[in-house]
Amino acid sequence: MLSASSGLVSTPRVGYLLLSSSRGRDYTKAARTTKQLPIKVTCGSQKLLRHHAFSSRIPVYQRVEHNSPVSAILTDDNSTMVRAEDDAENIEILSIDPGLEPFKDHFKCRLTKYVEQKRLLENYEGSLEEFAKGYLNFGFTRGEDGGIVYREWAPAAEEAQLIGDFNGWDGTNHKMERNQFGVWSTKIPDSGGIPVIPHNSRVKFRFKLGNGVWIDRIPAWIKYATVDPTRFAAPYDGVYWDPPPSERHEFKYPRPPKPHAPRIYEAHVGMSGPEPSVSSYREFADNVLPRIRANNYNTVQLMAVMEHSYYASFGYHVTNFFAVSSRSGTPEDLKYLIDKAHSLGLRVLMDVVHSHASNNVTDGLNGYDVGQGSQDSYFHTGDRGYHTLWDSRLFNYANWEVLRFLLSNLRWWLEEYKFDGFRFDGVTSMLYHHHGINMTFTGNYSEYFSEATDVDAVVYLMLANCLVHSILPDATVIAEDVSGMPGLGLPVFMGGIGFDYRLAMGIPDQWMDYLKNKKDEEWSMKDIWWSLTNRRYTEKCVAYAESHDQAIVGDKTMAFLLMDKEMYSGMSSLTDASPTVDRGIALHKMIHFITMAIGGNGYLNFMGNEFGHPDWIDFPREGNGWSYEKCRRQWNLVDTEHLRYKFMNAFDRAMNMLDEKFQFLASTKQIVSSTNEEDKVIVFERGDLVFVFNFHPENTYEGYKVGCGWPGKYRVALDSDAWECGGHGRVGHDVDHFTSPEGIPGVPETNFNNRPNSFKVLSPACTCVVYYRVDESEEQHNNIESINDNKTLVASLAAKLENLEELVVISNEGEHNVVESKLEDPKNLEVKEGEHIVVESKLEDPKNP
Repeated sequence: MLSASSGLVSTPRVGYLLLSSSRGRDYTKAARTTKQLPIKVTCGSQKLLRHHAFSSRIPVYQRVEHNSPVSAILTDDNSTMVRAEDDAENIEILSIDPGLEPFKDHFKCRLTKYVEQKRLLENYEGSLEEFAKGYLNFGFTRGEDGGIVYREWAPAAEEAQLIGDFNGWDGTNHKMERNQFGVWSTKIPDSGGIPVIPHNSRVKFRFKLGNGVWIDRIPAWIKYATVDPTRFAAPYDGVYWDPPPSERHEFKYPRPPKPHAPRIYEAHVGMSGPEPSVSSYREFADNVLPRIRANNYNTVQLMAVMEHSYYASFGYHVTNFFAVSSRSGTPEDLKYLIDKAHSLGLRVLMDVVHSHASNNVTDGLNGYDVGQGSQDSYFHTGDRGYHTLWDSRLFNYANWEVLRFLLSNLRWWLEEYKFDGFRFDGVTSMLYHHHGINMTFTGNYSEYFSEATDVDAVVYLMLANCLVHSILPDATVIAEDVSGMPGLGLPVFMGGIGFDYRLAMGIPDQWMDYLKNKKDEEWSMKDIWWSLTNRRYTEKCVAYAESHDQAIVGDKTMAFLLMDKEMYSGMSSLTDASPTVDRGIALHKMIHFITMAIGGNGYLNFMGNEFGHPDWIDFPREGNGWSYEKCRRQWNLVDTEHLRYKFMNAFDRAMNMLDEKFQFLASTKQIVSSTNEEDKVIVFERGDLVFVFNFHPENTYEGYKVGCGWPGKYRVALDSDAWECGGHGRVGHDVDHFTSPEGIPGVPETNFNNRPNSFKVLSPACTCVVYYRVDESEEQHNNIESINDNKTLVASLAAKLENLEELVVISNEGEHNVVESKLEDPKNLEVKEGEHIVVESKLEDPKNP
C-alpha cells in the first residue's frame, strides 16, 4: 500500500480556495493484494479563488460564451491550425485561474495538438464520431451481401489465418490478406444462407512471425471470451458472438435523465452475492439493484466489466477490451442488468481501464506485441511501454490505430450496452511520464505542466471526452486522478481535459489516518473541514469516505476499523450496545454523511459499506488458498431484523433521500460558519440546509447557538441520533427553532460567526443533525388540506371494514374519530360532522365490502 504524507501544502492560502487533495493512492492494483510496495504518491492542493458562498448557481459549462475564440477553435470545423495558435491568448482556463498564466505555452501546445489530431481524423476518417465506429469494420462483422468479414490490425505479422471450431482449428483454407496499413482481412461466405462460423463458437487469430514461428491470439476486437472452468489456468478463447434475434436482449427502457448530482453506488458484480462464489449479472440485476434503488442512489458504477483473465486484479488488468467478463454471464445478461437498472431509474457507469493493459500474452492485447516498433504496436516500446508497479503494458496514445481502438471501445460500450458514462481508472498514470511513481504532488503548478506531462495521453483524454459527450450529451464521465491536475474537470473548449467530475481521493485517506492514528479528542475540526473543502471550485468532485480501495486485503472497511471484533459479537439490538459499538455506529454515520454533505458535488459508496460490512476484500488467489470467503457480500447482516447493521443502512437511505428532496449536493452555496476545536463542532450551510456535527466523544450541548442565513422557523430534516438510525432519540423532531437576528444586516463582522441570524439547538455527543427552514405559507396550506382530507380518509377506511363494531382513529388534529359500522347496507353510508366524526353503515354483505 502507499504511504501517505500530510497532503497539506505551504502554498499561500489568502484569496484562494483549495478544494481537492489526496494523501496517497494505492496504484498497485493487482499487486497490492499480495504485498506492500514502497511508493509514495500524494497530492497537495490547487490554487483557486476562495469562496464559500458562490454568487452564481449557473454551471460552469453554461457560463462560458461558446463564441469565444478558443470555443470556436475547438468546435468550428472550418478552423485552422494558424488560428488555434493565434487565439491561444484567450484560453478560458487562464482567465478562470490567473495562476496558470505562466503555463500558457503548455496549454497552447496541447490545444494545438488536440485540434491538429482532430482535424486529421476529420480529413481521413470523416469525423471523430465516424472514426470511433471501428467495431463496424474490425473484428467480426457481417458483410452487406452476407457472409462474415474478419479484420485485424497486426502489421508485425508475415502471414495470417483465421482458425476456430468452425474449421477444426486448421486455417489453411481461411488465409487472410494484408493491406498497406498492416490490416489483415478475410471474408467467409455463408453456406446455404447460414453463417459458417456458428454463434458462440471458439475462434482465434493465427499469424506467422518474422522468424517463421506461428502463434495464436484472441482477436483484439473480440466481443466475448471464455475459459474452460474445469482446467486450472486454462487459456481463454475468443468466442464469435452473434445470437439469433430470439436470443438477443432488446432494450425496453430509456436512459434515465441526468440527475442534478450523482449519488453513486460502486459495485462489483462478481462479489455481490452472499455465497462464496462468482455472482452473475442477472443475480445482481434481480437481487442487488432493488437494494440500491431502495437506498435512494441514482447511479450504479460497475467495476470489472471488461474481460480480465486474472480475477484477483479486481478487473484492472484487462485482457479483452470489447468483451464482457464471462465469469458473470454473457453480453445479453449484462444488457439485461443495464436495462433493469434503467427501469428502476438508475443510471449505469462503467469503470473503464484505458490507462494500461494486462501483460498477459496468451489471452490479451499484449500478445500482439512481438518485438516490433511502437508505430506498429498498441504499446510503447522499452521502459515507456511498461508500468513497473502494475506489471502491465502502457498504450501509445499517439498511434492512429490505438486511438481508433480506444475511442471505438468507448463508443461500443455506450451504444451496444447503453452505459450512461464512465469512470476512467488510473488517470494519474496517463497524465505523466512518471505515472505518479515516487512523486509527491505539493500543489506547485509546475508539477502538472512540464516535460513530465504526457501530452499524447492528455490529447487522447480530450478526444475521448469530446467523443463521449458528442454521442451522449448527458453522459457522466469521472476521472480517477490523485494528482489534482488543474483543468481536468473543465470542458475542452475552455482549455480543460473535459471530465465532468474528478474523484476527491484525499478524503478517504484523511479519515483512515484519523481512525488509525488519532484519539477522538485529537481530531481537528479545522483539518476535517480543510480536507473536505480542499478542491477547485470550478471543477466538480465526487466525494467518498471509503471505496473498494480502502477495503483491499491488508486493510479494513471503516466499520471494521471502528468496531473490529465486536462486529462479530456485539451487533445484536436485543442487548445494550457496548461503548465501542455505540461509538462505531455513530461515527460511521457521521463520517459518511459529512463527506457527502460538504466533500463535493456528488457522492460515492462502495457496495456493502452503506450498512457497515465487516472484514476486508480478498479475491481468490494462491496466497489465500483460492478462497472466496472474503469476496462476497453478506446481505443477511442487514436483513436480520435484530442486528444493528440495519441502523447504518437506514441512515444511508435517509441521507440519500435528503439530497433527493433538497438537492444540496448540486448547490454551489457552501458556507462553513464554525469549526470549534474546543467543542468539537462543525456548523455549515449547504444549499438551504443547516448542518450541525458534534464530534465530541462526551459533551452534549443544550441551547447551542448556530448561525444561518435566512430568518424564520427551522425544523429537523435528518437526525443521526434518531431511534430508527440506531441512536438514542435525544433530539426532538417536533420542536420549532426560531431565529434571532445577529448584528447589523450586511456587516458580517457584527454577525454571529459571520451569519446574520442564529437559532439554538440540542447537539448530543457524536451526532449530526440537519435543519431546514419551514415555509410557513406552504405549511399552513398543507394543514388545511390535511384537515379537509380527514373525513375522506375515515370514510374510506370505514367502507373497507369487516365485522368491526368500533374503530378509533387518531386524526391529524390529535382528536379521536369514532367509526361505527353495523355492517348491513353498503349503500347507506352517512358521514356526520360534529365534535367527533361518526360513520354509520348498514352492511348486508360484510364479505364483500
